[in-house]
Amino acid sequence: MIGSSIPYLPRGVRLHYDGVRKTNVLLGPERALILDDISHIVLTQLDGTRSINAICKDLAETYAAPLDQITSDTISLLTDLSNKRLLEAHHG
Repeated sequence: MIGSSIPYLPRGVRLHYDGVRKTNVLLGPERALILDDISHIVLTQLDGTRSINAICKDLAETYAAPLDQITSDTISLLTDLSNKRLLEAHHG
């Protein structure tokens, strides 16, 4: 993943609130990943139109956090999910 990539959840993958576990999960074919709060916040930003750079800029402004740290962490998360085939991206 690079900053200009436009990430999105592919068909068959969705965010879900698990009422039994009282936590957010990412559901994919034959799997479910429990999300921490930060991962959930990042994934809720994916709209299929904004680049990683744009998402990270918005998150840095919203949470008054260092842009370089947010970008590094976000790219790491999204790359991991892409490797697990739970995320896809258009390359902008």
